[in-house]
Amino acid sequence: MNFSPISALSPLDGRYASKLNALRPLMSEQGYMHRRVQVEIAWFIALSDAGFAEFKPLTPGARSYLTALVKNFSEADAVAIKEFEKVTNHDVKAVEYWIKSKFKDRPELEHVGEFVHFACTSEDINNTSHALQIKGARAQVILPGLDGLIAKLREMAHTFAEVPMLSRTHGQTASPTTVGKEIANVVMRLNGCREKIAAVKLMGKMNGAVGNYNAHLSAWPDFDWEAFAKKVVETPELSETQDRHWGLGLTFQPYSIQIEPHDYMAELFDAVARTNTILIDLSRDIWGYVSLGYFKQRLKAGEIGSSTMPHKVNPIDFENAEGNLGLANAVLKHLSEKLPISRWQRDLTDSTVLRNMGVGLGYTALAYASLMTGLNKLELNEEALAADLDAAWEVLAEPIQTVMRRYGVQGAYEKLKEVTRGKTVTAADLHGLIKALEIPQADKDRLLAMTPGSYVGKAAELARRV
Repeated sequence: MNFSPISALSPLDGRYASKLNALRPLMSEQGYMHRRVQVEIAWFIALSDAGFAEFKPLTPGARSYLTALVKNFSEADAVAIKEFEKVTNHDVKAVEYWIKSKFKDRPELEHVGEFVHFACTSEDINNTSHALQIKGARAQVILPGLDGLIAKLREMAHTFAEVPMLSRTHGQTASPTTVGKEIANVVMRLNGCREKIAAVKLMGKMNGAVGNYNAHLSAWPDFDWEAFAKKVVETPELSETQDRHWGLGLTFQPYSIQIEPHDYMAELFDAVARTNTILIDLSRDIWGYVSLGYFKQRLKAGEIGSSTMPHKVNPIDFENAEGNLGLANAVLKHLSEKLPISRWQRDLTDSTVLRNMGVGLGYTALAYASLMTGLNKLELNEEALAADLDAAWEVLAEPIQTVMRRYGVQGAYEKLKEVTRGKTVTAADLHGLIKALEIPQADKDRLLAMTPGSYVGKAAELARRV
């Protein structure tokens, strides 16, 4: 059976494939191989500059050739590596053999071919490759997607800063707010999450089979291998203008067993999952506001909401986002709970799990795209908002009894409870009570002028502040 989007087992590579084109080159098997090639060649070039008599510095031509192997890495190169793997049954060794195959008919490189993967354990290559994959996904997909949502929500918070809306604590009518303020709450939560995601240091180790530089020191016992590894890990990545000296642009992990501990991964995935939880909350709230008629959804020509009910315009983008955010968190939480655990110096349970990083981040990116689509379809229905407020005069019981308490009116809360609890309250009911109060006339006038739509505190100011 030939693989195609219609035959894909995962919807990320099937139904939703076109929406994840930015993530696929980073988190796919090909993306993983690409980063392994990058790490192997960065280590190889750095070894040539270490001052060893047996490995002289590479010529500019050799460096450019090696750099091009990384820059121009293609699907065909990935397929070629898989051919080596059919023989080796070891994916890292297959990368090593592929790189050495590229040295053929190049005497300068053939002569020093044994320095490819020199003193490295597979996990020296894998852990740094995973970090580079995450680095790319965070910078190119996750943060831009989140930034887009924050910007859109901030725009909505400002636009709707003064539009009053009935609150519904416990699903019941409550003190009014504004549409903009409720959206501003989400913006502030997401800002904090974004900072946490961006702040996680992506770690890399290059210290051998059990983290002690055993093999390294057996070859050159007087060489400072720890400082060398740190330099390779932390020197900035390859760029268009920096070909001679380049590293991985990560943060050095000085202590490890055979594998990098993965604690930073757990921290990052937890931060993304917390962000996703906030967005589930947002998706459900907007779904509810659409149901109440507070928001309308722009129609798309030819689109069908129900196969049998022609009138329906379903909030499918928010439902899609909610579902995919849940899937994302199921994977991300498993990653964060499992990855920091390894039996003794190494077990392989992390290896197969790490191949699913793209799944967790893929469902995250898909959900962000769905949310953005849904937000862009929304149109505020101010008439529905105003009608709900006008039918909820009971919410003014709060300010009336608070002013009564200010002036020492006994039983203020109880009097308002008797008038309002479980009853349909009209403006006339409240105005009659206010006029009978023994409080200053200025305060009476202020309460008499108040409506559910005007009783929003400093909501508009708070909304504009984000």
